[in-house]
Amino acid sequence: MSGHSKWSQIKRQKGAADVKRGNLFTKAAREIVIAAKEGGPDPDANFRLRLAMDRARSVNMPKDSIQRAIERGSGGGEGAQLESIVYEGYAPGGVSVMVEATTDNRNRTAGEVRAAFTRHNGKLGETGSVQWLFEQKGIIEVDAPLGKADPIELAAIDAGAEDVETEGALVTLYTAPKDFERVKKALEGSGIKVASAELSMRPTSTVRVEGGTAQTVIRLIEALEELDDVHKVHANFDVPEEILQAV
Repeated sequence: MSGHSKWSQIKRQKGAADVKRGNLFTKAAREIVIAAKEGGPDPDANFRLRLAMDRARSVNMPKDSIQRAIERGSGGGEGAQLESIVYEGYAPGGVSVMVEATTDNRNRTAGEVRAAFTRHNGKLGETGSVQWLFEQKGIIEVDAPLGKADPIELAAIDAGAEDVETEGALVTLYTAPKDFERVKKALEGSGIKVASAELSMRPTSTVRVEGGTAQTVIRLIEALEELDDVHKVHANFDVPEEILQAV
């Protein structure tokens, strides 16, 4: 989305605090459990599991913790109780929000998600109410020194990226899902270090919000992301960079 790069960069800068809370470890483990449960425990044959393991390593999750999560997902027990759910709703200013959650208790998670929307002047919607505004894309982020983004952009386009956004020192590349792994490997093979890579949802249009409305939207997104059961949050907001930095 317009603004995705700025928001993502700020979130990664906050990552150290999230790790201290154990928040990212919990989310990474649950993502691995679900990936192993749905696609099997072999990362060579399970692309989603490979991505989940890469993200777990990026937040310094211990190797044995990763292995235990794979075993839970493929061997029943706690992993057998977890399921993936998508919630849809609206933030102030007409912003559309998709929430991906992993839970062992639908009622608890639905209540927590609904409460977060309500506290920040949003509203939980019906299934299918906003999902049509998003499309799945491969999203690859590369940190680039200021003024050094051009070679990365050219390499990404040559590798098959559909779109490239540069915001400050962050280059964000978008690919079709089927091309995602190939583009990622091509970049790494050319010596470009990938900061993050995932299959995610990109909005097909954005809503500009400013002032107090923008601040409330961001607080809602943060409140949803901090819920233990929530795995990812997608929204089609576009806000001024100074508001992102202030929040």
